[in-house]
Amino acid sequence: MNLRSPIALIIAATLPVAALAASTDSKIEDAATSSYNYRVVLDGRVSVKANDGVVTLTGTVPDKSDRSLAEDTAGNLPGVVRVDNRIVVSSDNPEHSDGWIALMVRGELLIKGNVSAIDTKVAVKDGVVTLTGNATSAAQKDLTAVFAGEVENVKSVTNNMVVAPPAAGGSAVADVIDDASITSEVKYALLSHHATSAVSTKITTNDGVVIVTGVAGSDAEKELVTKLAQDSRGVKSVVNDMTVKS
Repeated sequence: MNLRSPIALIIAATLPVAALAASTDSKIEDAATSSYNYRVVLDGRVSVKANDGVVTLTGTVPDKSDRSLAEDTAGNLPGVVRVDNRIVVSSDNPEHSDGWIALMVRGELLIKGNVSAIDTKVAVKDGVVTLTGNATSAAQKDLTAVFAGEVENVKSVTNNMVVAPPAAGGSAVADVIDDASITSEVKYALLSHHATSAVSTKITTNDGVVIVTGVAGSDAEKELVTKLAQDSRGVKSVVNDMTVKS
């Protein structure tokens, strides 16, 4: 009888486990790099490497909010155990400068729903934002100005956008927003808003439906969380299960 050696048996037993781990790591890398946040918001500036579920991020981004977005998006992916964020923040635009404000406005339009960063041109002079380009409706034009005005250090917004409805029979190709990106965008929206930055919430997303749990200080605060979540790009609906302090 030919018996396999103990070492051979151990190697044979570990091979499927190693193959499964490698497959999971590959799926994590693919999911991260193909996500909306990595492709569009971060514009491919971040590289992802997974090893046994530990994700290492490298690259250079212009603002610390981009660094946080990259880390949070990766952390939302199935199979991720931990994120090692080695991304470097470096920009030619000093924080709160006109160039920095323009960058932040464009970033805001990329993660907000019902507006178009592609069709909107942003210029900033002494803290005054000027918007040009096309909007598909008056409501979209107004909403673009509202979102731009919410960016830190913006003094005022001059909205010179032109309302140009889509041509008959034409259809805009919408980016498919993955759940990991949506979850990160909602978290970013809540942390960026002064009235909800300290609110304790847990955000999960399933096929574009955002579920919010946690504690709100009031009914108004709970409603605001719902609105900020609804304004995020790709969100189909919001289920707000937060409890309100009595």
